Amino acid sequence: AEVFTGRPGVYVPIKETVRGFREILEGKHDEIPEQHFYMAGTIDEVVERYEKDKAGRNG
Repeated sequence: AEVFTGRPGVYVPIKETVRGFREILEGKHDEIPEQHFYMAGTIDEVVERYEKDKAGRNG
């Protein structure tokens, strides 16, 4: 996929996938806009993207 996206793929262990999915279902990340989830690996990466974006807007 890197050929098409310019971003290297990442392996996300099933345990991390389930943890992130569970957190999403529980509503823990409802404040995060959808675009931060696009092509993200782990839920931690999503949160990191969101925090960076939020800090940039409040800079």
